[in-house]
Formats: sequence, structure tokens, C-alpha cells
Amino acid sequence: MDFLNITWIPLIIALFISTLVMRKSRKTPNLPPGPTPLPIIGNLHIISHLPHRGISNLAQKYGPIMTLYFGSLPTIVISSSQLAEKVLKTQDHIFASRPPMGDDNHFLNPQKVSLAPYGPYWKLMRKFIIQELLSPKRMKSFASLRAQEVFSMICSVLQKAGGNRGVNPCAVDVTREVGFLTNNIICRMSFGKKCNEAELGGREFNDAVREVLGLSSGINYRDYIALLGWLDLQGSRRRQADLTKIFHEFVDKIVDEHIERRNKCSTGLECEDFVDMLLSLSEDESMEIKITRENIKNVLIDLLAAATDTAGATLEWAMSELLRNPSAMKRAQEELESVTGLNRMVEEYDLPHLHYLHSVVKETLRLYPPVPLLLPRQSMECSTIEGYQIPEKIQVLINAWAIARDPIAWEEADKFKSERFLGNKIDVKGQDFEGDTIWFRQERMPRNEFSSVHDPSGARTVDTLFQLESS
Repeated sequence: MDFLNITWIPLIIALFISTLVMRKSRKTPNLPPGPTPLPIIGNLHIISHLPHRGISNLAQKYGPIMTLYFGSLPTIVISSSQLAEKVLKTQDHIFASRPPMGDDNHFLNPQKVSLAPYGPYWKLMRKFIIQELLSPKRMKSFASLRAQEVFSMICSVLQKAGGNRGVNPCAVDVTREVGFLTNNIICRMSFGKKCNEAELGGREFNDAVREVLGLSSGINYRDYIALLGWLDLQGSRRRQADLTKIFHEFVDKIVDEHIERRNKCSTGLECEDFVDMLLSLSEDESMEIKITRENIKNVLIDLLAAATDTAGATLEWAMSELLRNPSAMKRAQEELESVTGLNRMVEEYDLPHLHYLHSVVKETLRLYPPVPLLLPRQSMECSTIEGYQIPEKIQVLINAWAIARDPIAWEEADKFKSERFLGNKIDVKGQDFEGDTIWFRQERMPRNEFSSVHDPSGARTVDTLFQLESS
């Protein structure tokens, strides 16, 4: 009996605190509407295992701006392109930060550029990444590298499929192959060698990326209900710890290798890669912000994870839709043949002439955004949206999936119609709030040019798959 009393004490306390927090937040004048939350769990019970779909269904009832409670945490949810533009462009200076993650969250930590709160560290790393890795000049210098990796992937696909006209062909996991392609390109750009070499454990890294993206795409109750945190009912804490170990062992080897090489070279390196540049930045005593080894590791993990899975998944969706729409596949193949002929592979200089291909990529991104719910933001001061008061330090979510399928903005919104993008200038890199599903914070940081399927390597991969399918 004494044990039962002791067990119920924290539950009663948590229930009391949760109720007080929700009552206090609901007293905020003119907060956006939303479903009535329950104590402790808030609205978690009415959000499906696919949060972007569940939240989209709720938005149809409560409107394009609503308040949901994840546990006792109030969250403003945006589900229209017009309101998303106000948050991400008009008032980006207010919503540029990130909410704090749990202290025991092993993978999601603010040392990653994508999760860092708005401030000096994020500004420094953003500027450094853009200037040293993603500048147009730098990207152009890696053109031959990208061509090598695309050709290598083609050979791998042909070999695994039994050859172009081979005997006993087998199925090829396109997502996995393209994941290795983008991962190899980034690894070679960043530290001069492929990630999937045996001594680096690259294949294990790729699998870990996919698993951690799966863990982070759903609702983890322990992140919002403190009472459940120590129980780890979903097993996510333990698995995140295991994945974090894999990631850090992977990049530790890379950093150690570069430090050893730098120590052996007393006269300076002839060709510095991105890791060398990060190490030089950490050794610069004039820097106001000290860059540590952990910072370097987390930046590398951030870049690698961003590109390993998203391009492969998007290209797989593109091929799936083309196979389900033979007329679209035929049109894409005819365009390809008219530009390149039948006797050579696609080159990067061909891409500006492949207009229908670009429309296929845009339509795929619209229907299947790589990140259906954009990473959460946090307001840095009070603001007003559509007459509703948005408090300071409140979490804000953008439902990119719902925006991209808004029937008001799109005719036959749930149907794959790549021709809808022909002849218009809707951008898929972050400038249009109807056609795009990827947006960035103030002083926008490109969503890793090398991770987008709209970059040269990704587009050439689509072309290659067209050629393989038609041959």
C-alpha cells in the first residue's frame, strides 16, 4: 500500500502541474483556436502515427492556424502557404530560433547547425558552410567528382540488375543506391574519400541515418510528457543512444585521420578539405566563439544526415509516379532523347534544356516533401498573425505536407500532374510558399545544395534511370 501511495504521488503532481500550465497558456488573449487538451497528454491522443496527416485533418476543422498541445507544451501550427510566408519571410526575424531539446536527447542537440538556436554560433557556422562548401565556385569545382559518382552508381545498378540485357536480373533498391550516391559525393567533397569504405563503416552510417530519421519523424511521447521520460516506453532513448554512438564513432575516425595528417605535414596542406577548414577554424584564437571538436563532429553529422536519405527517397517517389503514369514517363523519355540522343549519357550542361524533367522533380517534391513537418521554430518575441496573439517562446510548426496539398492552391491537389509546373517559375529551393516545401531561417541557409534532387547529380540520376528504363 505504501508503494502504491509513493507511485501515485508523482502522477498527481504531474497532473496538477500540467493542468496549471495549460490553463495559464490558454488564458493568453486571442490564442488561435484548437481542440480542447486533456491533462498531461494535451492533444497527443488525437494526432495519428503520421503527424503531418493527423494535423492536416485537424486543420480542416480548426483552420490554417491553430493551437495544439503536445503534452503541456502549446504549439502553433501553420497549414497554409499565406500564413507560412508570414512566419518564414515577413516575420522571420521573430521566428528564426529553435526550441530547446530535452537534456537527455542523444541525437537532437543544439550543436547541430539545423537545430541551433538563432544566435552567434548559428550565424558563424551558416556563413562558414555557405562560403567554404556550398558557394557556386566550390560546387562547380566538384563537377567531375559528381560525374564520377553518378557513373559509379550506374555501373552498380547495372551489375546488380544483371546487366542492361542480362540474365536473371534482380530488383535494385533505388533509394539505397541514390543514398550512397549523395553520401559519397558529400564525403568526397567534405573530407576527400568515400563514406562507404570498409574502414569508415559507411554502410552502417547510411542505415543509421534512415533509422534516426524514422525515429524523429513520429511523435515521441516522452519528449512532451515528463512523467514518461524515465520509463522510455517506446525504447527511443536507448536506440537514440546507440545511434549517436554509431554517428560519433564514424566522424571521430574522420577527424582523427585529419588531425594526424595535419600533424605530419609541417609545411601546410596542399589541398584543404572541409574538415581541415573546420579544424583551422577551431585553432583560430581570434575567434569570439570557440569551435570545439564536438561542434565539428555535429556539423559533419548534420551535413551527412541531411543528404543521405532525402534525395534517394524523393527519386524513388519520382520513379514510382512515372511508372504509374506511362504517359508522363513517355514524355520524359522523349524529351531526354531529343536533348541527348541515344548514344551518350546526360551531362550537367543538358539540364537547363530538360524542362519536363524539372517539372517532374517539382511535382514529386510537392506531393512527397522530404520533411513533411518542418523542424520546429520558436518565437523570440510576441507577435500577431491573422489577428491572433503569438506569445514569446512558443513552439511553431509548419505543416509543409498540408500546404503542398491544399485544394485551394492546387487543382486536383492529390494527383500527380507534373505538367502543372511547365511554363511557370515556381521555385523548389525556398522562394515560393506554394510550390516549395522547404524553407529556411533568416539569412536563408541553402538546404544543402548537394542534398537536393534538383542539384546536378540528382537530376542526372533521374535522367539515367529514364535511360535505363527505356533501353
